[in-house]
Amino acid sequence: MNINNSIKLIAGIFILISVLLGHFVNENWFFFTAFVGVNLLQSSFTKWCLMEKILLRAGVKHGGDSCSI
Repeated sequence: MNINNSIKLIAGIFILISVLLGHFVNENWFFFTAFVGVNLLQSSFTKWCLMEKILLRAGVKHGGDSCSI
């Protein structure tokens, strides 16, 4: 799995988990959903993505278009 697919997978998981937590546990978890969305928007404008840096250090191979290229 390359960085682009990993970033999409992680963002999707974070959003789904935070929506479930917001619905079943506490509505403040929706702020985490908003945080993930803001980070995705930010990376589309600045071409910089923290998750890409983290995944590169973790050894995920750089293939395909990532969120910051």
